[in-house]
Amino acid sequence: MGAKTKGTGAERELVHLFWAKEWAASRVAGSGSIKYPVPDILASKNKRLLAIECKTTKNDSQYLTKEEVDDLKTYAKITGAEPYIAVRFAREEWRFLHPDELDVTVSQFVVSKKMALEHGRLLDALLGAAKGI
Repeated sequence: MGAKTKGTGAERELVHLFWAKEWAASRVAGSGSIKYPVPDILASKNKRLLAIECKTTKNDSQYLTKEEVDDLKTYAKITGAEPYIAVRFAREEWRFLHPDELDVTVSQFVVSKKMALEHGRLLDALLGAAKGI
């Protein structure tokens, strides 16, 4: 299975999880492949809007480019959405981190499995959280 197919499947899985919690959610066409800063998923309920960049990996770390994170933050600023990185490590539940919580290297951002398990929010905690960090 190619990386794009794996990513699409992960995004669809997450959309289904939001709908199961009675949140409206959809994948954004063109995310990552057009010049505009759009997230992978938009989810909303009762005027609360989440902009989500999705990542899934079998490794112990997930890297994101500065452009991916900057685009997510730009989109969130323009729309008033709450930006989150959703990451799922093999055999683990989805974890959600605000972009400001990510570790930074010289050229990119990184989420370690350890950090995600210790600091990442599970879906129920994210959806029950007050707006913002």
